[in-house]
Amino acid sequence: MYLPPHFEINELGAIHAAMKASRLATLVTATADGLIGTPLPLILDAGEGEFGTLYGHVARPNPQWKTPATDEAMAIFSGPDAYVTPSWYVTKAEHGKVVPTWNYVAVHAYGPVEFFEDADRLLAVVTRLTELHESSRKEAWQVSDAPDDFIKAQLRGIVGLRMPVTRLDAKKKMSQNRKLEDRAGVIAGLGASDNHVDREVAAMIPAN
Repeated sequence: MYLPPHFEINELGAIHAAMKASRLATLVTATADGLIGTPLPLILDAGEGEFGTLYGHVARPNPQWKTPATDEAMAIFSGPDAYVTPSWYVTKAEHGKVVPTWNYVAVHAYGPVEFFEDADRLLAVVTRLTELHESSRKEAWQVSDAPDDFIKAQLRGIVGLRMPVTRLDAKKKMSQNRKLEDRAGVIAGLGASDNHVDREVAAMIPAN
């Protein structure tokens, strides 16, 4: 990922927070047959390894797990993003030398990916995923709510994955390269949007 210094996220805790905030990642592997990508939810175990370890699962019919990777894998995490019109810039009225851009958060995690079929490991992964995404619900669904035989059958239809992260590229492009007056215009413009993601981006732009 292209990382200008003023957009790069360097602090590991902030990078992990951005990864955890992304509800769906894309796992990409390079193979002799070309690139393969799968959108899927991933768990970040921040305490395992220098940069953390990712866990998840893919459908058993998915060819990605059967096709040997020729290099390390990449997991792509996308955060909030929004189009920025130059009409919001004060500098547009001053000299007109402005163009549209896009604000966004993105993290690319790299590392070797291991696929596994062990039923106990698979159950642990799906249980952790369920607990993560059900935790905010008043009446959280649990894997144990379903019959054991049904869960065992479902586990036979998936393959687990483990990816220890060996390096990270992280970017938070939120108008940091614009003067304060321009940023204020972008914050006001996105903050008035009917789109909740635009408003989320507005709150992430540094005002000073």
